[in-house]
Amino acid sequence: QVQLVESGGGLVQPGGSLRLSCAASGNVFSIVNMGWYRQAPGKQRELVAIITRTGITNTNDSVKGRFTISRDSAKNTVYLQMNSLKPEDTAVYYCNAVSFVDYWGQGTQVTVSS
Repeated sequence: QVQLVESGGGLVQPGGSLRLSCAASGNVFSIVNMGWYRQAPGKQRELVAIITRTGITNTNDSVKGRFTISRDSAKNTVYLQMNSLKPEDTAVYYCNAVSFVDYWGQGTQVTVSS
């Protein structure tokens, strides 16, 4: 079992920044990839960014150049640095860990509004 706890969401003005954190616990050695997904009202959940166990990253084109995924292996934590936020980035952001099965965090709300 893997447990994921997210933090860092909130309300920010357009052009602002936020950093999301996702701390993993439990059977962390089984984790292959970790990533962030988001789901806006009325839309399907979409991939934002992922990072593999070896540090390879992949980022959705819609956030490339603005969002950066990183990790602190010693803390079993993955971060999503979000800069130049836009209203269309408003969504619930979910942390994901891929192991023998997929694990999901509880989600954290990000609202970009003036």
